[in-house]
Amino acid sequence: MLHSLTIHDFVIVERLELEFGSGFTVLTGETGAGKSILVDALALVLGERAEAAVVRQGAQRAEISAEFQIEDAGALAQWLAAHELAGDEGACLIRRVIDSSGRSRAFINGVAATLAQLREAGEFLVDIHGQHAHQSLLRAPSQRELLDGFGGLNETVARTGDLYRAWRRRCDDRAAFESNSAAIDAERERLDWQVKELDALGMTADGWQSLVAEHGRLSHAASLIEGAQHGLDALAEDESSALTQLNAVISRLNGLLEFDSGLREVLDTLEPASIQVQEAVYSLRHYQQRLDVDPQRLRAAESRLDAVHSACRKYRIEADQIPEVLERSRVRLAELDTSGDPDALKRLEAEALAAYRAEAAKLSAGRRKAAQKLGAEVTAGMQTLAMTGGVFEIALEPLPEPASHGQEHVDFRVSAHQSMAPQPLAKVASGGELSRLSLAIQTVTSRVAQVPTLVFDEVDAGIGGRVAEIVGKMLKQLGRKHQVMCITHLPQVAAAADHQWQVAKSSSKTKVASRVVALDADQRVDEIARMLGGVKITETTRKHAAEMLGTKE
Repeated sequence: MLHSLTIHDFVIVERLELEFGSGFTVLTGETGAGKSILVDALALVLGERAEAAVVRQGAQRAEISAEFQIEDAGALAQWLAAHELAGDEGACLIRRVIDSSGRSRAFINGVAATLAQLREAGEFLVDIHGQHAHQSLLRAPSQRELLDGFGGLNETVARTGDLYRAWRRRCDDRAAFESNSAAIDAERERLDWQVKELDALGMTADGWQSLVAEHGRLSHAASLIEGAQHGLDALAEDESSALTQLNAVISRLNGLLEFDSGLREVLDTLEPASIQVQEAVYSLRHYQQRLDVDPQRLRAAESRLDAVHSACRKYRIEADQIPEVLERSRVRLAELDTSGDPDALKRLEAEALAAYRAEAAKLSAGRRKAAQKLGAEVTAGMQTLAMTGGVFEIALEPLPEPASHGQEHVDFRVSAHQSMAPQPLAKVASGGELSRLSLAIQTVTSRVAQVPTLVFDEVDAGIGGRVAEIVGKMLKQLGRKHQVMCITHLPQVAAAADHQWQVAKSSSKTKVASRVVALDADQRVDEIARMLGGVKITETTRKHAAEMLGTKE
C-alpha cells in the first residue's frame, strides 16, 4: 500500500510530505484548494505524461516521491528483481523529476527507469478512478477492457491477440505469394545457385584458416625442408654440432668433479640442456620426415583459394563468413520452398485461424461468465444508489470478422426503470445516472482488483442525500480489503472515512500555496460542519456533523 507521498514545487504545492495508513481515507476542502493535485501528482509518479506547466511558478523543477509497502514474495517484488530494480525488503520507492523545460527523469529504488517501467510498476500498486471515469463507459474499448479485467481474462486477451496477428501474417504471406510469385521464383533460383556454389567450397567454421595454413606450408615446403636440415646439422649431425660439443663439455666436467664439487651446479644446468637439445633434434627430424614437396597438392590448395576468393567477391563477403552466409541462405531457401507451395500456404493459414478461433472461443466463454456476474452485481448496486428497478446487463454481439480482441463486441446496456428494455448507455443514461452507475461498476470491479491501493477522485459528483451516505458505506466496506482514498465534497462520504485530510489554499502577494492537514476528531467535526453548512457554521451544523461522525460505523 501507499506509505508516503512527498511533493516539491508541483503546481501550487511548494512542499508537502504525507504519510498514509490503511483503511478508508478522504481528502476534503473547498473548491480550488488543490485536492485533485494530489491525485495528479500520484499519477505522474506512476508514469503519466508530464508537461513543463506542472512545475511551480518560479521553481526549476518539480519532484514527486512515493514510497510503497510491498509483499516480499509478491508479484511486484518478482517484477523488480527481474528488471534489476529491487530495493529494500518490503519497500518500493518511486521518484519522478520534471524540470522547467518539460524534461522528465524517473527512478525506481534509486535506479534510473523509463516511463514504461513506472507504468508497469504502477499497475501492481494503484488504481486511480478519475472524476470523469464515467465518460469512458461510453466507449466500446473501455467497456471491453473493464469486463476482461473483471473476469481475469487479460492473459487470454493477450494470447488471442498474438494468435490473431500470427494468422494475419499467414494471410499476408499467401497474398504476397499470389501477387509476387515471379519475384519469389527468381529469389529461390538465385538462392539455390548460391547454396550449391558455397556448399561446394566445403568451408567449415575453421576451414578458411586451415586452408591458408596448408597453402602456406605447401608453397614453402622446399624452404621448410632446407631449414629443418640446417637445424639438424647445427644441433646434431655436423662434427662440430652443438650437441656433440655440449656432451663433450659435460663429459670433461664430470671427470673433474671429484677434484671440485663446485662443478656440480654447472653440470646440473648442462645435463638438462643436453636432454632438451636431443628432444629438439628428435622433433625436428620427425617434422622433416613429414614434409614433402607436392606440386599437385599445392595446385589443389591454390585452386581452392582462388574459388573462395572468387565467391567472396561475387557475394561481397569475407572468407570466414561463408559458413554463416550458407546457413542463412539454406534457411531462407527452405522458407521459400514452403511459401512457394500455395497448398502449404493455405494449410498454414487455416491452422493459424483455427488456433486463433480456439483461443477466442475460450475468451468468449470467459466473457459470458464474467458478463453475467458483473451484470448481476452492478444491478444489485444500482438498487442502493437511487436507481431502484434499474437493470444493468452486458451484451456480447458476434463480429462478422475475427478481431485482435476476440470474436464479439462488448456493449454495456442499462435500464433505469423496470418497465424499460436495456439500451446502450449513451442512449438512455443521464449525467447523474451515469455517474452513479460508474460508481457501482467501479466498486464491484475494485473488489476483485489485485492492487492494494484504490484512489477515487470525486467520482461521487452528482449525487447527494441518502445515496451519498450509501456511497460512503460502500467505500468504507471497500477499505476493509484495500487501502482506499477518495477526494469528496460530500459530508456523508467524508463522515464514513477512517481518516480525513483537509486540503487548503493560502495566498500572498507573491505566491499561492496548497497545504494538507490530517484532522483529529474535533477538527473533523469542524470540517464536516463546513461541508454541511457552507460559510457560516452554526451550532446546529456542528451538532449534525458530530452525529454523522458518531454513527459512521
